[in-house]
Amino acid sequence: MKLRFVILIALLLAPVFALRAGDWPRWRGPDLNGISEERGWFAPWPADGPKILWRASVGTGFSSFTVSRGRVFTMGNTNGMDSVWCFDAASGRVLWKHSYACPLAPRFYEGGTLATPTVDGESVYTISKKGHLFRLNAASGAVAWSKNIAEELNLKLPEWDLAGSPFIEGDRLVLNVGSAGAALDKHTGKVLWSTGTNACGYSTPVPFHAGDKHAVVVLSAESVVAVELKTGRELWRHAWLTSRAVNAADPVFDGERFFVSTSTGCALIQLRDGQPELVWKLPKAMRNYFNPCVLLDGHLYGINGTTHRPTELTCLELATGTVKWSEPGFGSGALMAADGKLILLDKGELSIIEASPAGFKPLARAMILTGKCWTAPVLANGRIYARNAAGDVVCVELRAP
Repeated sequence: MKLRFVILIALLLAPVFALRAGDWPRWRGPDLNGISEERGWFAPWPADGPKILWRASVGTGFSSFTVSRGRVFTMGNTNGMDSVWCFDAASGRVLWKHSYACPLAPRFYEGGTLATPTVDGESVYTISKKGHLFRLNAASGAVAWSKNIAEELNLKLPEWDLAGSPFIEGDRLVLNVGSAGAALDKHTGKVLWSTGTNACGYSTPVPFHAGDKHAVVVLSAESVVAVELKTGRELWRHAWLTSRAVNAADPVFDGERFFVSTSTGCALIQLRDGQPELVWKLPKAMRNYFNPCVLLDGHLYGINGTTHRPTELTCLELATGTVKWSEPGFGSGALMAADGKLILLDKGELSIIEASPAGFKPLARAMILTGKCWTAPVLANGRIYARNAAGDVVCVELRAP
């Protein structure tokens, strides 16, 4: 009798666990690599494109989406007020909104929010471009704690302010702020360590293992820096200079080596005896201006170029730096990957592209937005969430519920 009961409960809960398996709770997804494990989500679209399930308007900005337990989170700015939005994932109904004063701060672009919310259990963590940091209840939006981390640590902000998303590891909340990051107690907001007040880069901290130590890598204004997660002690530093210190795309790790790309070029760096050694460096093969590449089967896929000139969707072999193919005609869009396919949003067009070094092979394309689209789209539980700079949000239904 007990066995039957256990089997019954398992069968009833199976759809719930299957749904949550496709969640996307933080920037770049569960594994922080821009790759979803979701399968069977794509089928050819009708001639008029995929079904738009719902639309919303969240205000100016470039925050991407996080999806957890049937909720979708993003941010935007309207009339000098940032808002953290929580929607019902299936219907687009607003579940709650938390707003606070923060300047739009446009500078050669529209301005607005830059970082993406991070969901951790029953909490969601957000940071504004000026350092407003919140821990909110994911279900209600109630504030558990808040502070302005830039003011508390007397930080010098970079030219385009703070853009890296909060990273949670265990009880620590790690931010790319200051010289080489800072860590807080995620429960209380107490600063556990910080690394100086110099201007930071614009990337999100990326975790890796340095021997038996947990560590994170951040892009500072002038370097790639690894620090110990527990103490903030610097483990190593590799100089990386770019025009106007725009170090924005997260490093992409592959075991003991990692790929770095900015407007000045890209490089593969190998860790040997705990220290970085340059394997190869190329000035023009893959220049990720804002958004990082995805790494699939030894090949990197990403947008090569900046906002100042035409860009190309490029496939690059990680081991050698060899360009396998490059397709022109793109802007400064962003992509993720799932089930051997690239999901690209660029200039309002959503594209599904086969991820293969053999050549550029688009599988489906549809205009779902207008205007500037620099924000990475998100696939979660059979739906794609996308936005433009003005804050127009669309949810695309890819399969029957």
